[in-house]
Amino acid sequence: MTRYAHLWDAGKCIGCGACIIECISANHSDLMEGDNKSWEWVPSNIRRIEIEGLTPKILLLQCQHCENPPCVHACPTGASYIDKSNGLVKIDPSKCIGCRYCVTSCPYNARWVHPVTGLPEKCMGETCLFIVEKLGGKPVCVSVCPAEARDFGDIDDPNSSISKRLRSSRYIRLLENKGTGPKFFVVMEP
Repeated sequence: MTRYAHLWDAGKCIGCGACIIECISANHSDLMEGDNKSWEWVPSNIRRIEIEGLTPKILLLQCQHCENPPCVHACPTGASYIDKSNGLVKIDPSKCIGCRYCVTSCPYNARWVHPVTGLPEKCMGETCLFIVEKLGGKPVCVSVCPAEARDFGDIDDPNSSISKRLRSSRYIRLLENKGTGPKFFVVMEP
């Protein structure tokens, strides 16, 4: 089975925001002039959090594509689900009733509400899903990163670039103690 995961290298990240801007452009171009009122942030599936007095100084947060996702368990209609073919957590908008249980149940605060449709949004957007699933590429946030601080791939494939990076890195997974099984790896500075 394929198990896709994201990697963000805090030591390599230069904080340029290219990943955030490209996420907006590719997945939410209809909202370029608006904002994400749920996060009080731009309409991106990636949120920048500034941390004072700690290393790293910033954290780029997005859906963790958990193996035991609270958002899926909280969804009363099955609109939030795990794709069995690749392990990604997805939303089927045709089944969504807009109750926002998935938004409130996410311990990462990685979901937000589209200001026009009223439906939840998250990583990965439609454009990124198309690139990954139909073209065999990587999400736009990975492909535009000038510092190569991001990666994405199958963590069950020992030859994938993400697996190689994880084997040679010191990393953490956020809120691992919640039992969610996050598949978003934060590589820490040595």
